[in-house]
Amino acid sequence: MAKYLLLKHYRGGPERMPIGNVPMDQWSPEEVTDHIQFMRDLADELEKNGELVDAQALSPEGTFVRYDGEGKPPVTDGPFVETKDLIAGWMAIDVDSQERAYEVAARLSSAPGPGGQPLHEWLEVRPFMVEPPTVTE
Repeated sequence: MAKYLLLKHYRGGPERMPIGNVPMDQWSPEEVTDHIQFMRDLADELEKNGELVDAQALSPEGTFVRYDGEGKPPVTDGPFVETKDLIAGWMAIDVDSQERAYEVAARLSSAPGPGGQPLHEWLEVRPFMVEPPTVTE
């Protein structure tokens, strides 16, 4: 088994698709409910299969914090990421193969959006690091 992180970037689907890139705040309440229920149903299925590690939606608000020496860390609402780089949520899975991770990501990409049509949104599939990289001099 290998763990993968499926990142739901807020990039929408291909422009050529009938629904285009309509932001969720412009969907009807029913469309939002249907989308979230799809996500819950998929998470339940993966949990029953023993493949779900965790899944979370993320708020669009965020704060950048960094170490800047001793004392109070600097906190800012920037640098600002472009909307296309906003991560809307993630799902961590533990599956038998990279191919299975891609299958799950494709299924997640088919979540309904406006008009109940599949979003065809891009998802980033990233394997968990098993061991730290080897450093040689």
